[in-house]
Amino acid sequence: MNIEVIPLVISLIPAILITLVSVYFFKLHTSNEEKRRRFLLYRENQKEALPLKLQAYERIALFLERISPGKLLQRMEPVGDNKKNYEVLLIHAIDQEYEHNLTQQIYISDECWNTVKTAKNAIISLIRKVTLDETVDSTDRMREIILTTVIEKGSPSEIALAAVKSDVNDLFSI
Repeated sequence: MNIEVIPLVISLIPAILITLVSVYFFKLHTSNEEKRRRFLLYRENQKEALPLKLQAYERIALFLERISPGKLLQRMEPVGDNKKNYEVLLIHAIDQEYEHNLTQQIYISDECWNTVKTAKNAIISLIRKVTLDETVDSTDRMREIILTTVIEKGSPSEIALAAVKSDVNDLFSI
């Protein structure tokens, strides 16, 4: 009986090896197919998402331009000579612009969005700081000091706009 089993075992060894190699290559093939499908799905999603991302970056760039102190002061003329009322008007305009573009954060990077928020807050802080200055006695003087500060130190919105442009360049450099 032992003599009959040995040739049977010897003949099964190549069949077992072929089965193991076949299973290995089948798993390798299915894994590659899964990766290929994922890549095609990713590429298809990118085709649809890229225009949305670019629109979001465009809207954020427009937001930063609109809240830029120079453009903001040019667009928002003071109603009277009360600097506190003018401060409220300017900050309200910035907040409205911000709320209007709040949803764009889902399309842009977290780092870029944080830079945009920082720019917005820095501009509001600048306006409040100038309003609290005792030497500022009118809205015209307030506008003058804000513009002078922006010219000397640079606008926070320009820094954020550079970050937006950098993010957009990163989209195309992948």
